[in-house]
Amino acid sequence: MLVYISFFLAAAIVVFAAIKLNDYGDQISKQTAMSGAMVGGLLIAGATSLPELTTSVTAVYIDNVDIAVGNMLGSNVFNLLILAFVDLFYRKKQVFNQLNTNNFLPSTIFGIALTSIAIGAMILDYQITLFNIGFEMFILVGLYMISVKLFEQEEARDEIKGQSNSTPLNKVIRYFVFSAIIVLIAGSILSISGDLLAEQTGINSSFVGSVLIAASTSLPELVAVIAAYKIGNYAIAIGAILGSNLFNLLLLAFTDAFYQQGPILQGVSSSMIIIAFLSLVMMLITLYMLMRSPAKKVVKYIAPSLFTIVIYLVVSYIIF
Repeated sequence: MLVYISFFLAAAIVVFAAIKLNDYGDQISKQTAMSGAMVGGLLIAGATSLPELTTSVTAVYIDNVDIAVGNMLGSNVFNLLILAFVDLFYRKKQVFNQLNTNNFLPSTIFGIALTSIAIGAMILDYQITLFNIGFEMFILVGLYMISVKLFEQEEARDEIKGQSNSTPLNKVIRYFVFSAIIVLIAGSILSISGDLLAEQTGINSSFVGSVLIAASTSLPELVAVIAAYKIGNYAIAIGAILGSNLFNLLLLAFTDAFYQQGPILQGVSSSMIIIAFLSLVMMLITLYMLMRSPAKKVVKYIAPSLFTIVIYLVVSYIIF
């Protein structure tokens, strides 16, 4: 009973803190030269990815590599699933047709590249390490740093009616950091509680890491995206998802640094390769949604989101 209470209480705290995190991020976007895409892709994405880091590092220490890696890759998949569901729900707004796609192409393309490198590392058993860290991790970190440089500093921002902002920037930043800490603590408790619940069911580690725990640690992204959609700041919503996915791939390198038995990506089961390929396909669909010509009919517009949801359900069933 205590595990159930911990799980739902932590989930409630994560939801509340993530809403605040999104609000403060939006205020930072308005008071600084940082664009909505950059705030979403760096600040909010980094903060909402903290539970994934804590969970994966913990999984390394308990010697469960599938949970450590599956949590990161599964969170990326679940993040894109969130984007598909929200886009489907707000289909009449046709958000992707309103975006300045140039702000999001770098993070999407780099996400595809980093995921492809991770897939290659899992398939090819080359065991090349540096400081006991897989060589591919240094490539991931290098590409991530390049992607950060490509975020645009300026972006046209829509004014939100009825919202006044009188909070000084220094206070907003402090509130943002405090909310991020709350997300870290509550998200970690949520992940541990979810892991204990999953253990009681006897489900395999691959499914636990890539679906159950990944879904739990993605709650901040879910709330952040919904909150951003409600206030009409679609740039933060899309940027938070794409940036979080990039950040999760970066965190693989930090997780590998704690793993002492060789390259972490080469110690996972074959199910992780399936999850990684699923993430790659879903990102390619997202890239298509960003680059395609505006769809006039709603049915045609929602087709990619529907396809994303279907393939997620099919693959999750196969892994289960």
